[in-house]
Amino acid sequence: MKTRLRELREAEGISQTALADILEVSRQTIISLESGKYKASLVLAHKIAQYFDKTIEDIFIFDLEEENL
Repeated sequence: MKTRLRELREAEGISQTALADILEVSRQTIISLESGKYKASLVLAHKIAQYFDKTIEDIFIFDLEEENL
């Protein structure tokens, strides 16, 4: 799943480690989310959206074709 997480994180000037600490996840989780190798749980997606003051849809880009592969 594609995300705007890296873009938003960099715009805020926050490191992967700092964001991971805020969200109470590992830095590896942030790396995997940013690279599209991991899909966030609903709870984590909400935490991310709340932190950036965005909707989940603003951050996570759902591609139906990609999901059917």
